[in-house]
Amino acid sequence: MTTDDDVVAAAKRGDPDAWRELYRAHASRLVVWLRGRPSGEESAEDIASSAWLVAAEKVAGFSGSSEDFAGWLFGIARKLSLNAQRRAVRRERIPLDGDATRSDPGPEAGTSGGDWARRLLATLPERERDVVVCREVLDMDVPATAAALDISAVAVRVAHHRALKRLRRDLALTE
Repeated sequence: MTTDDDVVAAAKRGDPDAWRELYRAHASRLVVWLRGRPSGEESAEDIASSAWLVAAEKVAGFSGSSEDFAGWLFGIARKLSLNAQRRAVRRERIPLDGDATRSDPGPEAGTSGGDWARRLLATLPERERDVVVCREVLDMDVPATAAALDISAVAVRVAHHRALKRLRRDLALTE
């Protein structure tokens, strides 16, 4: 069984300094990760804030190190993001003001040179894209990625391998 490290143990006791340390370690990575996920009309910052609130409410049931905390927190955020996306889909199906059709606003159409990575990642299946973002962009290890995405460590390794192979192939085709 994993035991809590000092930071997590202090956070469980309500120590604000421990929560600040956890926040500094994970908040910006969480928002970056959420910006790459569909979440309906809710912003990445709103979902991240909700994830931190849920984590504060449920931290007593968490056991592990501050690095394990990242996977747990990202898992909470993933579930909140999926819920937000489902709510948005349900809202789109409800006619507004008697209008039977509602256009999907879709993602913003900015395609500047810096967007090439996003466009390339968008070609990947969702699981592979999420794994690549966690591992390569957010520099999460395999166990934290597995916890965040609620999949096994083996599934993380397989998806990561397949995604990188697919990205290498796609990059070779564009050259």
